Amino acid sequence: MQAIPVLMITHDDALWQRWRQIDAHGWMPARGHKLDELSRWRARGRQLVVLDAGVPGLPAWQDAAWPETWRELNVLVTSANARDDEAHQVLAVGASGYLHAYSSPEAMSRVLTSIAAGGIWLGRSLVSRMLREIDRRLPDSSGWDEGLTAREKQVAQRAAMGEANQAIGDALGISERTVRAHLSAIFEKLGVGDRLMLALKVHGIR
Repeated sequence: MQAIPVLMITHDDALWQRWRQIDAHGWMPARGHKLDELSRWRARGRQLVVLDAGVPGLPAWQDAAWPETWRELNVLVTSANARDDEAHQVLAVGASGYLHAYSSPEAMSRVLTSIAAGGIWLGRSLVSRMLREIDRRLPDSSGWDEGLTAREKQVAQRAAMGEANQAIGDALGISERTVRAHLSAIFEKLGVGDRLMLALKVHGIR
């Protein structure tokens, strides 16, 4: 696979040294210092960017200029003080992902792979928070569980709220392996391919 260029904007030299350790076979890191370098990166036909939220002088995330600032770019915002509310803000104005700035190079590489392919990356806690909010706001979506056993319904409901397999097993008094088996059966019975599609089904979105 040809290495993909990625512009990494940070004023922090130590952070840059950490970031540049990502797999050299997959990525070609370039150092950036200021937000205005995005336009030059775009002009060169590049798309992938990592932006340190701690760069001095960044506009507030509510600023209406952000969507245009990273137009045609796939931007991963990182923060040394990562918070779900900030993640929600940056994604709302067009970022492609949000990650703790000091995540391992391996974790950053996995996230960049997803973003480079056009995906959106969300941390588990933010996904769980969003699903809880959806559950709170949406009306009852009865009928989604037709064909499921009582235990499968319990597993499906917890998975749809973003709970990890181990947490589901602990809550229901079953092993993580049994949770995985239930989820496989649930996916087949409901005709869904993954946990996100299951969450949408449970919450009556599709």
